[in-house]
Amino acid sequence: MPPADGMERRQVLVGSFILEYALRRSTRRSIGFMVDDDGLRVTAPKRCTLADIENAIRAKQHWILSKLDDRRQRRAARLEKPPVEWKDGAKLPYLGGEITLRLQHATRNRTVFDPETRELALGLLQGATELLVKERVKNWYKQQAEGLFAQRLDLYAPRVGVQYASMSVSSADARWGSCTVGRVIRLNWKLMFFSLPLIDYVVAHELAHIHEMNHSPRFWAHVGRVYPRYEEAKQLLRRRSQELPVLFP
Repeated sequence: MPPADGMERRQVLVGSFILEYALRRSTRRSIGFMVDDDGLRVTAPKRCTLADIENAIRAKQHWILSKLDDRRQRRAARLEKPPVEWKDGAKLPYLGGEITLRLQHATRNRTVFDPETRELALGLLQGATELLVKERVKNWYKQQAEGLFAQRLDLYAPRVGVQYASMSVSSADARWGSCTVGRVIRLNWKLMFFSLPLIDYVVAHELAHIHEMNHSPRFWAHVGRVYPRYEEAKQLLRRRSQELPVLFP
C-alpha cells in the first residue's frame, strides 16, 4: 500500500494479522477510518499517541477486516472480467440498463445520445485513438451526471430537511459519495451506471450526513425517513458494482 501524501505508513498487530495502514495527523477531534483500494487509512488528532491509535484499530478490527476483505473480493472480481472493447457496437452500462456505442467518421468531434434507440454516437476525426474514445465517453457520463445529480439533490434535500452548499462530480475510486462539514456534496460520476433508485439512495445518504457526520442510529433514521429500503439498496449497490464490466481500469 503506497502511503498517500502527508501520510505515514505503519503496521499494527491485530489478532494474528499484521495490518498495514497509512496514518495522517489532523485537527479533527476523533480517530477516523477509511478503507479503499489502497488499504486502511487512519486520520487521528495530533494529540493522540500511537498506543491510542492502535487500540482504536483493534477495537474496530472486525469492521476493518470485513471492509478490507470486501475490497479484495471486488478487485478480484474486476480482474476476472474482460475489459470492454472500445469499438462500434460496444455495450455500455447506463442508468441500470445498456446503451450502444456508435463510432462514426466525421469532419468534427461530436457526441450525440439518442434516448429512443439508446445509442451514444461519437463523431471522430480520422486517426482517433482508443484513448480519445474512452475520454469522450467518460466526459459524456460526467456531463449527464452533473445534471441528474443536481436534480436529485434538489428533490431530496427538502425531504431530508437540509440545505446543501454545493455539489461536484467526483472520480474517487474509494467511495460513491461524500459530504463535508461545509455541506459540500460530492457524488461519483460512475453512479450513472446504476438505476435511479440506487442513485437516490446515495443522494439521500449524503444529504443525511448534513444532520449527522457519522453512521449512528440517528443518521440511519434520517436516511430511513426518505428512503426506507436503504439496507436493500446498500447491498444491491455492492452487488451491482461487482457485476459491471471493466470500463475505465
